[in-house]
Amino acid sequence: MFTAPGAVRLHMPEHPPRLLAGRYVLQEPLGEGGMGVVWRAHDQLLHRPVAVKQVQLRNAYAPPERAAALRRTLREARLAAQLNHPGVITVHDVVEEDGLPWIVMELVRGRSLGHAIQDGPLPEAAVAAIGTWVLEALSTAHAAGIVHRDVKPANILITGERVVLTDFGLSVPATHAANPTGSGRLVGTPAYLAPERIQGESASAASDLWAVGVTLYQAAEGHQPFARDDLPAVLSAILHQDPPPPRRLNRLAPLVTGLTRKQRSERWSAADALAYLNRLSRGPGRGGWFPGQPPGVTRAH
Repeated sequence: MFTAPGAVRLHMPEHPPRLLAGRYVLQEPLGEGGMGVVWRAHDQLLHRPVAVKQVQLRNAYAPPERAAALRRTLREARLAAQLNHPGVITVHDVVEEDGLPWIVMELVRGRSLGHAIQDGPLPEAAVAAIGTWVLEALSTAHAAGIVHRDVKPANILITGERVVLTDFGLSVPATHAANPTGSGRLVGTPAYLAPERIQGESASAASDLWAVGVTLYQAAEGHQPFARDDLPAVLSAILHQDPPPPRRLNRLAPLVTGLTRKQRSERWSAADALAYLNRLSRGPGRGGWFPGQPPGVTRAH
């Protein structure tokens, strides 16, 4: 069953089904996250189930900012709809109704990586396979000029056949990508923000790759590398401290280190990371170390 990234199942009172854009019948809310509600829906035209994300714009926006955020969200959703990669969730349609953007996506039946690692860390081979899918998906997006801005375990869905990165370009309006601490509008998820984002620079491919490194560390080690008791401490740790020495990361340690270098210019690119994973998979005595298909979520020992 599709689960909204990082969301919990909602229990809402019965209500008549709503028809969106004269085509999509909203059947039930699947979950709610920081950016809105995801609904299970039925496409009456093509007779297929879909997921519809009702994107909520912040109430703090002044009317001009709100209009600009709406335009940007619609534009970036339409760009995401042009991506063609099995590791990128398919966007079928983008509509505007009630002054809000509604994103119609494929209904992915899977479990988020965030939910999976709540049960404990994953083996390195599984993390390597997941990382390969995510990096390839990001490479496709970055080549098309799309920055994700909120890569994290909750936005990665694992199915029996695919690893799917969700919410491309929909997480943060770029007009609010700068000076997150000074404005009081901290964009993205703090624990996965790259140092340059905290310092007020715009999101980029490199900041996405930082978040991949943090995500892979967490998946293998079972905890976030920069987790602290409060937000200022988290941001300070990202800026000034290295992740705790890993206990489970072995072959992937150079990859995570390369992706979490503080200086953007020194950070590994997606091509660097994929080349390293390819060498691990194909090196002498290592053939078949991790599968091309996403592994079952077995626990690390």
